[in-house]
Amino acid sequence: MNMFSEINIKALVFGAAIAAACILIGYQYWDWLYPFSAIGLIYAGYGQSNIKIGTAMGALASTPVAILTLQGYLGTFKEGFFTTENGILAVTLTVIAVGAFIGFVGAWAKRDRIKALEQYNQKQKIGKNKNKKQK
Repeated sequence: MNMFSEINIKALVFGAAIAAACILIGYQYWDWLYPFSAIGLIYAGYGQSNIKIGTAMGALASTPVAILTLQGYLGTFKEGFFTTENGILAVTLTVIAVGAFIGFVGAWAKRDRIKALEQYNQKQKIGKNKNKKQK
């Protein structure tokens, strides 16, 4: 049994790439593009088969965001707590935790969409052939 068979690698890679690209383009050109990096993390979670895997893949897809944060693409830390080793660890864990939460939201949205489609299909089947005339 392959434990990686449930993971959608395409969604993970594209989600991480979209998140990183939004941050890089936001740093170079438009600052308002930073929040749109969450779209990539939502996609990384949405592409997975269940909520647990979606949360884990959201955390994994947020690692490029954590690296870009430490390199100064989201602002630099001049002095204070965030320049120490514990501060750097706190920032990294915070970025990964937020990525996991956004991946959870994406996986949850997919689960709710699947449930809504099943309910819609059930309602469509109820009225079929109800008023059909017999010949």
